[in-house]
Amino acid sequence: MAFGKFLIRRLLQGVFVIWGVVTITFALRALSPGDPVNLIAGQVPDQSTRDQIRQDLGLDQPMYVQYFDYLGNLLTGNLGYSYNQRRAVNDIIAQHFAATVELAVAATIVAVVIAIPLGVVSATRRDQPADYAATFGSLVGISTPNFWLGIMLILIVAMQVGVFPTSGRGIAFHEAMYNLFRYGYVLDLLSWLSYITLPAITLGTYFTALITRLTRSGMIDELGKPYVTATEAKGLPRTLVRYKHVLRNTLIPIITVLGLQLGTLMGGAVITEEVFNWPGLGQMFITSLRNGDWPVVQGIVLFIAVAFVVINILVDALYARLNPQVTDE
Repeated sequence: MAFGKFLIRRLLQGVFVIWGVVTITFALRALSPGDPVNLIAGQVPDQSTRDQIRQDLGLDQPMYVQYFDYLGNLLTGNLGYSYNQRRAVNDIIAQHFAATVELAVAATIVAVVIAIPLGVVSATRRDQPADYAATFGSLVGISTPNFWLGIMLILIVAMQVGVFPTSGRGIAFHEAMYNLFRYGYVLDLLSWLSYITLPAITLGTYFTALITRLTRSGMIDELGKPYVTATEAKGLPRTLVRYKHVLRNTLIPIITVLGLQLGTLMGGAVITEEVFNWPGLGQMFITSLRNGDWPVVQGIVLFIAVAFVVINILVDALYARLNPQVTDE
């Protein structure tokens, strides 16, 4: 019963957040300088044509009518139409969504593979050189801007060393996996890895530093609890205690953060995608913003907001199942 109320409360909060995002992006479009008709019609001098475009877009209606029309379209799943690209916004998002998910998941994997071992080493060797090195590395990772790191990786690793491509996506992950299992083509998968490595490192660096610090603090907190001393007093090996009991208890809040940060990575991939010319939602967002293509801008912002809210609700629900005390808050 308590879990049901907790879930309903989270769902209502999510709906309110999404409504806020929709309202703010609509207001920004209304307040932005320039006439959308000029961007669409270009140099067309025919006033009747321009009036027809304005009518098709609903721009001849009062602002509140446009707002409720927009909400009505959203409720039916219609994100609008891009006159710049002559395509539905839904199709544009569907085309670029997979690339952003690939990058966000790859960045998460990079962070987990590097951060958790570093955090464990730092906690188990507290106040030793390994701990200082991991702490310093975390500080550098959190402080390093993504765009600067991406440019440095392109200049040094891609251009000077020539190990990885400088930009682009190459082949999609699902295509590479299909070719691997269908035809046994390993080179396609290696090509995908070569293209995604530098963007994933760039996007995952801050996340790596964050998880390292969380793992370290969680391990130190768990190592100081009485059950650790009790299990070691019973004769259990220290390594078994640390990795079977201490690390497992430490991972519960980290898993929660992983889920929350996955949504953050999807939204935060804008700069990384632009630096590496990665054809995801972030790059399309920047391009549409430059071109004044507001239907696409609004659609991408709303899509990322919905994804973030859904991921947060799922993580909260999972955490509430693992820790029922959360539902009493």
